[in-house]
Amino acid sequence: MSADVDTLKQQMMELQSQLAFQEDAVSSLDAALALQQKEILLLQRQLKLLRARQQEQEHHNEAGASNAPLDEKPPHY
Repeated sequence: MSADVDTLKQQMMELQSQLAFQEDAVSSLDAALALQQKEILLLQRQLKLLRARQQEQEHHNEAGASNAPLDEKPPHY
């Protein structure tokens, strides 16, 4: 009977150890996921700004191209 109790105690200690390890791993993964989510949001904002700038530049180039004479020399001539 004592051997069974000792075996159960040992198994319980191993399970508690595994649970503690898994809780630590989940906590670490949660922190990493939160950091990655912040980085993704930042990258999405930056991408949105870059798209807006690109569209502004394209609009500016299209508007400027129609007003600029083709035979005009650049300022360095």
